[in-house]
Amino acid sequence: MSIHISAKPGEIADKILLPGDPLRAKFIAENFLENPVLFNEVRGMLGYTGTYKGHRVSVMGTGMGMPSISIYAHELITEYGVKRLIRVGTAGSTSKDVHVRELVLAQAAATTSAIIRNDWPEFDFPQIASFKLLDKAYHIAKELGMTTHVGSVLSADLFYSDFFDKIIKLGSMGIKAVEMEAAALYYLAAKHQVEALGIMTISDNLTNPEEDTTAQERQTTFTDMMTVGLETLISE
Repeated sequence: MSIHISAKPGEIADKILLPGDPLRAKFIAENFLENPVLFNEVRGMLGYTGTYKGHRVSVMGTGMGMPSISIYAHELITEYGVKRLIRVGTAGSTSKDVHVRELVLAQAAATTSAIIRNDWPEFDFPQIASFKLLDKAYHIAKELGMTTHVGSVLSADLFYSDFFDKIIKLGSMGIKAVEMEAAALYYLAAKHQVEALGIMTISDNLTNPEEDTTAQERQTTFTDMMTVGLETLISE
């Protein structure tokens, strides 16, 4: 067992989906996996291992923000040998062309966080996805007829910010959406030489708040990203 995960060695697959919401992890396990087994409920951060189309996979919540996902991703990689990590979460659109319920594949993640800068003060270390996973996810989503955007996202430290105007302005510079975890996940993947990708569903639109979804919808209805995530997870 690690500090924050109660699983025994071998109980977590080397491929894992990482939703922020632990109840979304429960939803994925119960609706997509065969014979899911609970391996963690420390701090309510539910984690399950089961099979998807004959492949052993896991799913586990990570909480909100880069400090939280950094703890879980670090332990999953270093203590449990996870090699492929795909975040499936929500994001806010910063572009008038990216709408609620559409998918964003995070090719790269800019960030307001100092987490990475603390390690590399001399450089603006680039946070990028695994191209292999990005390419697979894009083609899987397109084959399934899902409206999908590929580009950069902003991983922010703050959900409530006084700088929404600046964040929206980033949309004119190609930033597709704002979220809170991808940059830290990509950094840890680079540090430990594993694969990572962020697949986000747009849950709200900073340029058009009338499109926003409810908490219940965010928890249980964003199944497109779950399907793409699982199909990408098991891809060769």
